[in-house]
Amino acid sequence: MKFGKVDHPELIDFTIPPDHPDTPVVLSKNKEGGETKVFVGCAKWNRQDLKNFYPRGTKDELTYYSSQFNCIELNATFYRIFPPDTYEKWYDKTPEDFKFFTKMTNEVSHLRRLNDKVYEVADRYLEVTSLLKEKLGTIFLQMHNNFGPKNWDRVVRFVEYWPKEFPLAMEFRHTDWFTDEQVAQELYHLLEENNIANVLVDTAGQRDLMHMRLTNNEAFIRYVGANHQSDYPRLEDWVHRLVSWKGMGLKNIHFFVHQNMELESPLLSAYFIKKLNHAMDTHLKIPKTSGQSGTGTLF
Repeated sequence: MKFGKVDHPELIDFTIPPDHPDTPVVLSKNKEGGETKVFVGCAKWNRQDLKNFYPRGTKDELTYYSSQFNCIELNATFYRIFPPDTYEKWYDKTPEDFKFFTKMTNEVSHLRRLNDKVYEVADRYLEVTSLLKEKLGTIFLQMHNNFGPKNWDRVVRFVEYWPKEFPLAMEFRHTDWFTDEQVAQELYHLLEENNIANVLVDTAGQRDLMHMRLTNNEAFIRYVGANHQSDYPRLEDWVHRLVSWKGMGLKNIHFFVHQNMELESPLLSAYFIKKLNHAMDTHLKIPKTSGQSGTGTLF
């Protein structure tokens, strides 16, 4: 993921901003009952991208990946709608508690940009994606970074059309969605009223996406490492924030680890999971990383 990449990450202030004032209000509505469900994964299972992860001789990448992680942020579905038997194979190859968080096809988000012709495409996408059955996690829709508030009516129509049996998260990248207070409040209200997660993107070059406004009981976080030593303390800061949100009532943590250059996302993920297990008393499996050094760090 090169979005938000900068040449000198050491110059960026990666401090996580304070919570939006309405985030504790949203979480307090679900304060009682139930455990917090935690899913942590990478964006791909491709051997070429995940360096030093697959043991020599691994024959099926998804089978091995899903033995180490409990989820995947499935970016492949952004580029194409696969034939039905592909989803069935993915389902059969993964453990019963594994989740696929699939990315909506770019025909909806980028090519047609939520115009009146996207609904047939969205229906076709959901028809095959639903073959993942109970292993289907939240679907997320990522809009182009030049898709701004002038397209508000398109967003409203799409949200109202979306079938509520499919959990949805939406990622808006245009600065004006968050820097214009009136626009931001209208967007947050729309998402909250329709139980849609407001995606948080932690990347170096666009800190305005750290709006820290949850719109339902789901923290859907796309963390983008900078291939820099600062990646590790940033992950520790996220652990602290998620512990705080859990105390407020957060029940669903969906955390996906990227890098600008996908070199060691599994190693960063393993570090994050270890810290989260300790802080939250969770018991997520810590992925094995064959290239892991004794210090557990890349730098």
